[in-house]
Amino acid sequence: MDSLDNTVRPYAWGSHTAIPALLGTAPTGTPQAELWMGAHPGAPSRLDRGAGTVTLTEIIRADPQAELGPETVAAFGPRLPFLLKLLAADAPLSLQVHPSRSQAQTGFADEERRGVPLDAPHRNYKDANHKPELLCALTPFEGLCGFRPAAEAAALLEGLGIDDLKPYVLALRDRQAADASPSSLGRGHPMREVLTALLGADRAALAPTVDRAAEAAARLGGPYAPYAGIARHHPGDPGVLAALLLHHVSLRPGEALYLGAGVPHAYLSGLGVEIMANSDNVLRCGLTPKHVDVPELLRVVRFEPTEPGLLRPEPRPGGEEVYPAPIDEFRLSRYVLGTGGTGGTGSEDGSTGRAVLPAGGPQILLCTDGTVTLRTQHAELTLARGRSAYVPASETVTATGPGTLFRATVAL
Repeated sequence: MDSLDNTVRPYAWGSHTAIPALLGTAPTGTPQAELWMGAHPGAPSRLDRGAGTVTLTEIIRADPQAELGPETVAAFGPRLPFLLKLLAADAPLSLQVHPSRSQAQTGFADEERRGVPLDAPHRNYKDANHKPELLCALTPFEGLCGFRPAAEAAALLEGLGIDDLKPYVLALRDRQAADASPSSLGRGHPMREVLTALLGADRAALAPTVDRAAEAAARLGGPYAPYAGIARHHPGDPGVLAALLLHHVSLRPGEALYLGAGVPHAYLSGLGVEIMANSDNVLRCGLTPKHVDVPELLRVVRFEPTEPGLLRPEPRPGGEEVYPAPIDEFRLSRYVLGTGGTGGTGSEDGSTGRAVLPAGGPQILLCTDGTVTLRTQHAELTLARGRSAYVPASETVTATGPGTLFRATVAL
């Protein structure tokens, strides 16, 4: 078991204060958007087993069978198949979608064949893996997820009272296309037509319409308020209109959102624990100055209405609360130990709780409240808020509180 030293990513949309407040450190004056925990090559966690600081990537590479376990290596190869993060958004992230595994394999092979450099700004596929993800809110969290029904999106656009939006409203009300079965979704599907028109339009020509829509959203408030906020950060961006096609989602602390392949989404604000398959594949739809490949995006996006995959923790034996997701690469759960929650064996007066975390796969453990002491056969480690640990596959951990502990592992 090893204490992890993790990297903060300073993306422009990040909060200046949320991650420092959790870690108990002073703000740096720059955005602190994500804290990465894992073995991603872009920012692997670091640890020290007595011979100096090394990366978790190097530790796993030296003996993947011992670190990950035979089942994990057989299923995913000699690498940690997930990445755990603290994510702190103070401004909207780009509107984006992730490919399925087969789409990623096809796209990656095609770009490799064509010799597109991995670091090229117009490159879509950095690897051949899919990137499902799950975010659990630590604070109230806002986001966008999945297309609304066409009629609902039409009513929202029409309510802005902007004449230039009428063609999109009429397209969304094409009932014959809107009622098509998912298997027949194609060029005539109204959501596809509208998104294609928005992303394919001349940005400068469309900007006045976007600005008028933003002014109307700010004036109307209510269900329009989140989109007015998006427009303040991205004036004139066609993605503001594309965002109106999506469900707005509000998560309370402890609730989570699962995002599968093809579902357009964007995080807007809040602090959460995020886990994802270890991939960098993102296709952007808007709210970004980065490359938007419209034809490839249209190949990947699921255009049928999709209800947001809201998750609440499901109690399991031993005090574990699991966030169920239909994916093998990761499994996220939490233990609320002696802090008045449902997990562990603690009591409501804040006394110490206890839970046993079984061996079987690699684990990353993150404390988000109080303090949690971890014990294995060979080591003992106490985690304060925002601190994390890596546990090899063969080790069983006993955790005691009072505190809240998130557990990331594989779902095999």
